[in-house]
Amino acid sequence: MKLLLLFLFLITFFSDSFADSNAINKAQSEAVDKIFTDWDNTHSPGSGLGIFKEGEIIYSRGYGMANLEYDIPNNSQSVFRIGSTSKQFTAASIILLVEKEKLSLDDTLDKFFPDFPDYAKQITVAHLLHHTSGIRDYLTLSFLKGLQDDDFFTDKDVMSWLINQSELNFKPGEEFVYSNSGYWLLGQIVNQVAEMSMADFAMKEIFKPLGMTQTHFHNDHTQIVKNRASGYAPINETEFQISMTTLDMIGDGGIFTSIDDIKKWDDAYYKSNVLSRDFWRLMTQQGKLNNDEIIDYASGLFISDYKGLKTVSHGGAFVGFRAELLRFPEQKFSVAIFANRGDASPSTMANMVADVFLSDKYIMDKKPKANKEVPSKSNQEDIQYSYEQMVGMYELSPGMTIKFTILKEKLHAFQSWNNKEYHVVNESKNTYLIDGVDDIKFTFTELKENATEKVVVDQQGQVSELNRIQELDLSSINLDDFVGTFYSSELDVHYKIVLTDEILKLKINNNEPDEFVVVNENALNYQGTLLQFSRENNLITGFLLDAGRVKNLKFTKTQSSTK
Repeated sequence: MKLLLLFLFLITFFSDSFADSNAINKAQSEAVDKIFTDWDNTHSPGSGLGIFKEGEIIYSRGYGMANLEYDIPNNSQSVFRIGSTSKQFTAASIILLVEKEKLSLDDTLDKFFPDFPDYAKQITVAHLLHHTSGIRDYLTLSFLKGLQDDDFFTDKDVMSWLINQSELNFKPGEEFVYSNSGYWLLGQIVNQVAEMSMADFAMKEIFKPLGMTQTHFHNDHTQIVKNRASGYAPINETEFQISMTTLDMIGDGGIFTSIDDIKKWDDAYYKSNVLSRDFWRLMTQQGKLNNDEIIDYASGLFISDYKGLKTVSHGGAFVGFRAELLRFPEQKFSVAIFANRGDASPSTMANMVADVFLSDKYIMDKKPKANKEVPSKSNQEDIQYSYEQMVGMYELSPGMTIKFTILKEKLHAFQSWNNKEYHVVNESKNTYLIDGVDDIKFTFTELKENATEKVVVDQQGQVSELNRIQELDLSSINLDDFVGTFYSSELDVHYKIVLTDEILKLKINNNEPDEFVVVNENALNYQGTLLQFSRENNLITGFLLDAGRVKNLKFTKTQSSTK
């Protein structure tokens, strides 16, 4: 009897100990809920949250509303569109076909799509998986064609746009540039090789075997989805509008899932009778550039680290939805946040949730980096700069600037790329915050000739460095030079540049004109898109367009000003 009691005591003790190791205490739950405070009400959209540890859900709940029209709250079974977080499921479909020996990562694009230009012979399936193909992003192309968020287009349209691109952004394997086109094409490859739609293939080979009953590739916008959360975009601080899509493209996105279901996918990373170790080895094998540089992107997954701990993750953003699935594989700890509001930042919030549980495990390297000179005490910014020393224009990239001035005895900022302006207030020494916003910091550095040379912008860990530039004297530039109509055969679209009240504007189709920022006598910028003009005999003949995920797109001048 004593042995039996001892045995029962040990079972209870170890069971309780194991449970306690995974349990979330009151302080932790309060710290997590505080991150979502602004959404935790009945009059705004919000998110679903899941925190997984060692195969258990240690915390899950919904914040805000899944549907504002019927007052339906979010919960762990609410089904969200997860945008580009879907890419790992497209990659999984490809890897499963590789395992079945129906496909090779070395297969080239022309094997599947013979109508592509000759460059398709240089692009492999692996290039598509790793965003190193050089293929221009189709969502960016749709924007450049003048299509709006509510415009409809089909897979057939996307294919015609891509086939019509006579050039790549770069030679395959030379660079990493994120491209939705690559993953859309991977979906089309699955359709061919599996001889069924990728939606059906993934359902048969992944979702049903893993018991993911609330997950599917949404390739039919008329399909009824139980427990669906509606997507919203803010109008102002208290009002929202519906932000959904009728587009049916999948591959680069398209997954609908819930917190409860994504837990089953997370479990499969560690142990599964469905997905093998070799499968996950291929899924997490990072890409390599032609120069042998290893990139931090694998197959639909970013392989990186956060505060010294390895992470496997991917975010997503489309219409009124935002998503993040963040995994710490060595700690067997994951955070999933699926939001139904377009102003959400779930990647940052997932890091904040991780901070609540993993801060004692973080590895913070405080050693100075090699080959970096330690500044002398006289250069360590011990004094606080005056407004006069900080005012001026700072450039993020050509045409994308922040101008700081003094207005009403406060430091005032104006962003060129979205015409936003705001006061900034001092936080400490030479670090400033937007008045009323505490998650964006501006730190002024490198005082030289009584003026700071740089401003470092830190938006919740995303750091950008802007350098001081001389403000452009527009009086030295003849704005009439830019006026005219320009045509791109690759986009099959005309751009009309007009001059109204000494302001250059871009007119595409019947859209409202976009205002240009003048970069210099040969360059204009609108919404982060750079136009670099070419001249013959001092007359503009065309321009090359660079929109980040679309580079070196040629436009030729077809018509001059008709004043």
